[in-house]
Amino acid sequence: MTTNHPTAPGATSPERNWLRAAAAASLLCGLAFAGSALAQGTENKEAVDTIIGTEVQEEEAQASADAGKVIAAIEKTRDQIALVRKTSKLDKVDIVFLADAAPTEGGPPPEIETKVKEHQADIAELRQEIEGNAMLFHAIDSRQILMRDVLAVEFQGPDVVVIYAAAPKPAG
Repeated sequence: MTTNHPTAPGATSPERNWLRAAAAASLLCGLAFAGSALAQGTENKEAVDTIIGTEVQEEEAQASADAGKVIAAIEKTRDQIALVRKTSKLDKVDIVFLADAAPTEGGPPPEIETKVKEHQADIAELRQEIEGNAMLFHAIDSRQILMRDVLAVEFQGPDVVVIYAAAPKPAG
């Protein structure tokens, strides 16, 4: 004997139909929003510049030639961590690619490597703070910089930051 009780398996009722329709509508709305978010991923340079709202400049330098600047920035890492944590707006992000310090090139010159080891814990904390700062994270992620390649940051006033990365400048 078959019952047509609303809670019986396979039974349909207006309440169940409404719940299914609401669930389907929610799923479709979620997919629509996800699609637009994916369309503004970090692959599109204009989208990234819009997301971070900051001018991002890139330059190449030789770690061996700019060792003094990089070392000075590394020595200030503890102070820079607090600034990264508080930063929500910048006028300019300057990324300095130190291609000769990249892991594929043998790593930083000895004098920089010594400072990196000396400030290893602070640099690790700095990298975590950068990951937690959407603006700075998107600035470096969009330039194909791995977090492990960030050696230091240096704030030059309240609205300008320089990021030193032991990485070659990406082609393109």
